[in-house]
Amino acid sequence: MDGQFYYFLIIGFLAQVVDGALGMAYGITATTFLFTVGIPPATASASVHAAEIVTTGVSGLSHLAFRNIDGPLIRRLILPGVLGAVTGAYLLTTLPVAPIKMAVAIYLACMGGLVLRRAWSRHHGALSRPRHRRTVGIALIGGFFDAMGGGGWGPIVTSSLLARGGEPRFTVGSVNLAEFFVATAASATFFLTIGLQHGQIILALIAGGVVGAPFGAWLCKRLPPRILLIIVGLLILVLSLRTVFHLLAGIP
Repeated sequence: MDGQFYYFLIIGFLAQVVDGALGMAYGITATTFLFTVGIPPATASASVHAAEIVTTGVSGLSHLAFRNIDGPLIRRLILPGVLGAVTGAYLLTTLPVAPIKMAVAIYLACMGGLVLRRAWSRHHGALSRPRHRRTVGIALIGGFFDAMGGGGWGPIVTSSLLARGGEPRFTVGSVNLAEFFVATAASATFFLTIGLQHGQIILALIAGGVVGAPFGAWLCKRLPPRILLIIVGLLILVLSLRTVFHLLAGIP
């Protein structure tokens, strides 16, 4: 396990840098690597969310320090995100995950296309703080699928808000800070239902994520909005199309 500890530490670092800069991909990245070493979906999601309690807390504080936060948006994200996460974590061991993952992947591919379209729009310069209409529903769905799949809060919530016209810096920072509460709720639910295993992997993910969080928040502030949108859009498309391919091919 000693060698694997450093392996997962590097994964945690890279995943958190990407997540802090783009508002997504920590859970998906970490969960994917846990799958490769044979850890079941429910246990993998529980481990990732346990690590995210610390990593998202540090990431959220980093975004606060860099003033990447929109207060009204945060207040609309937290409660529905928590409710969705608790429900998703509770249902993970009883519902078939594959059909739900397919629906989410198709939705994300559409969101990725909208984000890229916005990045190349001639009106791109007219960015604003995220509009809060329908944010509650997005947060509820994001929290639910995040707990169900070990990741999804960032891709669903960040991509939806960006596609609706949110300014990348404040959208990413706010979604990252709200994710702390979502991860805490999901982790508590997993602990009460199936418990927590693989403590060394959790510690490795935490260590790497804590180191990577400030770098991600700094990149979020420094990257130009157009570049940030293009990277987010491409990342969403690649991850969602990968999920569709794996589901169609019967790959876990």
